[in-house]
Amino acid sequence: MVEAKLRDDAAITTLVNNAGATVAAAFADQGSADISRIIALNVTAVARLANAVAGRFARAGGGTIINIASVVGLVPEFSMSVYGATKAFVLFLSQGLQVELGPRGVRVQAVLPGATSTELWDRAGADAAKLPPMMDAADLVDAALVGFDAGETVTIPPLPDAKLWDSYQTARQAMLPGFGNTLPAARYRT
Repeated sequence: MVEAKLRDDAAITTLVNNAGATVAAAFADQGSADISRIIALNVTAVARLANAVAGRFARAGGGTIINIASVVGLVPEFSMSVYGATKAFVLFLSQGLQVELGPRGVRVQAVLPGATSTELWDRAGADAAKLPPMMDAADLVDAALVGFDAGETVTIPPLPDAKLWDSYQTARQAMLPGFGNTLPAARYRT
C-alpha cells in the first residue's frame, strides 16, 4: 500500500527512509528470526520504498530521497555486524542512486548518524547503563538538513572534520582502475 502511494501520488516529492532496528546481542547470540527482521526493515523496506518513487521522480526530473544509514555501516569494530551491514547497504544504495538518478534531477542523500537518542535503543533491548553519550534527534535532523542544503550526498553529523570523509572517498576512488584488472595483482601470484 505504501509503495503504491509513493509510486502514484505526484504530490509526494520527498521520501525520507528513516526506519531502523537492531538487536542488542552479539551476532552469535542473535536468532535467525531477529536477523531476518533487521534485514527486512533496514534493507528490504528501504530499497523497495526508494524503488517505488525512483521511476516517478526520474520521469518528473526532480524529487528527493533521503536515506538514514549510520556510522556503524563504516565501523565493523563496533561489533554490530548485522545492523552495520544493513546500514552499509543503505549508504551504498544511496550513493548508487545518486549516480543513477542525480543526472535525471533527483537528489539523493545518505545521513550517517552516530548514537542518537531515539526509541531504537529501548526496542533493541539495550542496557541503558552501557549506552554511549548520544546526539539529540532534533540536532541530528537540523544537521542533516544543513548538509542537504549544502549539496552533500553523504552527511555525517557527528564527524567534526569533513576532510576525513573526503579522504576516504578519494582513497576509495583511487582503487577503481585496479578493479578492472583481468589478472590477480602481483602479490597474489606465486
